[in-house]
Amino acid sequence: MSDGMQLDLKKPLDKMTAKELRELVLKQVPQVTGASGLGKDELLVQIKEALGMGGEGGVKTSPYKTKILSMKQKMRSLRTKRTEVAGDGSRKQKEILRRQINKLKKRTRRLAKA
Repeated sequence: MSDGMQLDLKKPLDKMTAKELRELVLKQVPQVTGASGLGKDELLVQIKEALGMGGEGGVKTSPYKTKILSMKQKMRSLRTKRTEVAGDGSRKQKEILRRQINKLKKRTRRLAKA
């Protein structure tokens, strides 16, 4: 569409947060409309189309996304269980739950990086 359009970017589009992408669209890319209702992936696609860049190839998702989401769901349930146990005062059980949560957090970070 507009091949000569250049943006002042401090970091690559893929590394920007959704909030930063919305600000970028509002200030520098008026061709994209409805930015406030779009998520990060949708914003990236819209911006790349408006700038005439690669298109769909830029969005990279983790092959472990479903596994990560299930681990995060397990972490949430463990956290609620930990708050329930906190009232009882069983320190050993709280410690076990804390370790399990930390282990899951480390695994999700490792999978997201891969």
